[in-house]
Amino acid sequence: MGFTRVAVLRLAVVAGLAGALEAACRLGAIPRTSVIPPSDMALALSEVLIERRVLEGLGETFGSVLIAFALAVSCGIGGGLVIHALPLLRRAVSPLLAAWYAIPHFAFYPLFIVLLGLGRASLVALALMLSGAAMTIATLDGLDRERRVLTKQARIYRLGTAARIRLIRLPAALPHLIGGLKLAFVYSFIGVIAGEFILSTSGLGHEISYAYDNFETRRMYGLILLTLVLAVSINLGFRAYERRLARVQG
Repeated sequence: MGFTRVAVLRLAVVAGLAGALEAACRLGAIPRTSVIPPSDMALALSEVLIERRVLEGLGETFGSVLIAFALAVSCGIGGGLVIHALPLLRRAVSPLLAAWYAIPHFAFYPLFIVLLGLGRASLVALALMLSGAAMTIATLDGLDRERRVLTKQARIYRLGTAARIRLIRLPAALPHLIGGLKLAFVYSFIGVIAGEFILSTSGLGHEISYAYDNFETRRMYGLILLTLVLAVSINLGFRAYERRLARVQG
């Protein structure tokens, strides 16, 4: 019942904001040359969804996002395990991880283009810079909260390093890893979309940038709404799995 009330309140807030924006646009408080009403955005979304170019760009964008996400998860968990096992390395790396998101990562995009070329590899590298650190930090937080009783059980059963990681450490850290997965996906998505804005000839970000440059306001907002719907839907999927995991463990 509590979740239902929260969901209803969330929908009410979104509906209220959308209604206020709709009224402001319809009454002329906000010029339509800048922002179109949400109802027109929804219609524009239905129009862009049947464009072959948009569907192809969407597939390319999500392909890059999934590659960056998979690399972030594997590198983040692997790096977290190594850093956690080496206290001296952790003391050296921790300040860097704490300040990681203060770095202007997009400034490295020209360097990636020189090293990796103008294409998917540069986009994935940029997204990995954003998402990998989040997964590493989440892994470290989860490993720090491993209960001592589990450590004792691993010693009693004489589990090797690989078996202990697979059977005890990662399952115990799973609630924190889910949080890292959410952040890793969000940052992968942001990195790819932003990279397509800057220098790309295809993808969802490029389509939005192209519509903006050509004053196709209606199409631009339809594509922006598509991006928001996809990101929110995937995030809600992660949240649903996180709640289910919490009920099982509870």
